[in-house]
Amino acid sequence: MRFFLLTTFLLSAACASAQQPSDPAAPHIPVEIVAAEVRDTQDLPDKPQPAQSGPPGAAGNPNAPDAKPYDKESAAPAPQPKRILGLMPNFRAVSAGTLPLPPTPKQALWIATQNSFDYSDFIFVAITSAASEASNNHPQLGKGVDGFAKYYWRGFVDKTDGNYLVIFALPTIFHQDERYYSKGQGGFWTRFAYSSTRILVTPNYQGHNSVNFSELLGRGMAEGISTAYYPSQTQTVGGIATKYGYALLRDAATDVFREFWPDIATHVLHRHP
Repeated sequence: MRFFLLTTFLLSAACASAQQPSDPAAPHIPVEIVAAEVRDTQDLPDKPQPAQSGPPGAAGNPNAPDAKPYDKESAAPAPQPKRILGLMPNFRAVSAGTLPLPPTPKQALWIATQNSFDYSDFIFVAITSAASEASNNHPQLGKGVDGFAKYYWRGFVDKTDGNYLVIFALPTIFHQDERYYSKGQGGFWTRFAYSSTRILVTPNYQGHNSVNFSELLGRGMAEGISTAYYPSQTQTVGGIATKYGYALLRDAATDVFREFWPDIATHVLHRHP
């Protein structure tokens, strides 16, 4: 047994000796000196890095907001203003890329009120009433200042009850969001098709597209209410259908104008939207 242990020890020593350098002249360097040199090397300044090209923040923290590839094509679209040309109310528009929470009934009521009693609404109704009076759309209402006044209050009621039905009352019942969500990017026809069909499709409170019952029924109900205060002689089925179609077409055209207004303001008029 002792012989076996002695033989094992000698073989281990021989293997260890065989792994040593064969050059007897190689100097022996103490371990402490090697460790000191490693520390000195680590304390040296880093090698200069080549300059980074691109936007600020690209060479820093990759999780920073600015740490994105620089791409002029991917610039964010211009935001939607609250007013267009300082006159037209745009309170229902949501800028492209923005996803707000669904409106509460109180918020929807306030948006409907803004769209009904803004100072521009009085101007808009005055223009349409003057046009209707000049065209003598309802002869029973008369002409002149008296006729204009009769057209005016009726036109104002048309606009106001339609807004409260489409923006507040029915969306609250159907849980639909009647704000206009801008697309902001894509080709002209893609954006045109999207914006012109928002009268037919709108998101619900869960963010899914749904049939826009608030718009389709709301405008129809407003036209039905109008039969109570317009002369019965002009309230034919064809006349009501025409007014209903006009109301839908007006809302679709407004959405298209909302969609492209930031581009028109920025690239054509060279001004902030």
